[in-house]
Amino acid sequence: MIAIGSDHGGYELKEELKRYFDEKNIEYTDYGTYSEERTDYPIYAKKVAEAILNKEADKGILICRSGFGMTVAANKYRGIRAASVYNEQSAKFAKSDDDINVLTLGADYLTTNKAICIVRNWIAEEFKGGKYEERLKMIEKIEEENMK
Repeated sequence: MIAIGSDHGGYELKEELKRYFDEKNIEYTDYGTYSEERTDYPIYAKKVAEAILNKEADKGILICRSGFGMTVAANKYRGIRAASVYNEQSAKFAKSDDDINVLTLGADYLTTNKAICIVRNWIAEEFKGGKYEERLKMIEKIEEENMK
């Protein structure tokens, strides 16, 4: 299950991704926003991050104009590994090497087709484990020490 959310700047791309998910029978929950009316991205980063942490979703997608604000906000949650991705190759590495559980997209820099390719690659990729798992454990230790 994918939790998906956006601010007003990412609303249109979010709606396009939902159409793709519907066509491919990919299960998702939309955590807002539900219009192009101005709103603030941390609201939706929080909703998606909490959905993952509460096990309502396995992974998340967040969309704003650049992808960067959503990345910063989502990474404030222990256990969330969010990254802004702009091409298929980086989507694969984000998943295979870093087990990114929240993909953030910049609507101002991606066409719908490019975003779909990124999402498709991210979903299809498997986490490698091994030395990469060791690195994730190091990150978890940093979280324990610094996220009280």
